[in-house]
Amino acid sequence: MNALSCCLTASGGFFLVGLLCGAWKYLHIRSSPQVQAPLYVDLAHRSALMYAFANVLLARFVGQSRWSDRVNVTAAVVLQVFFALAVLAYIVHGALRDTDNQFRRPHRLGAATIPAAAMTGFMIALIGAEVVAFLVLFTGYLLS
Repeated sequence: MNALSCCLTASGGFFLVGLLCGAWKYLHIRSSPQVQAPLYVDLAHRSALMYAFANVLLARFVGQSRWSDRVNVTAAVVLQVFFALAVLAYIVHGALRDTDNQFRRPHRLGAATIPAAAMTGFMIALIGAEVVAFLVLFTGYLLS
């Protein structure tokens, strides 16, 4: 799979997840006395749609990048993995209804507690990987 098809396939996958989370959100809204979905169901819906369109933008960059397809695929996959992990975390929190703020201490995941160092480490990895991978794709486009 080349970088362009990786981004477009991911875009379609995230869009589908966004649509399904939208249906899930609607079911919650319909059955809620407050006429609203749990926060993380809403976040899963919105973030999946956002990442779908972010991948269309990334596809434009990789389509005109000066870097090799191997470099572009690697950067695109790094972005997809962290995008997917973020959406998955929102889906899990939405399904478990275990928090309305995943950064509130103690960090909850269902009945379990996630160590603060693990949360911090994951967030540093997510920020670093997403920024660096995007900069790789963006500079490849700028140099073309």
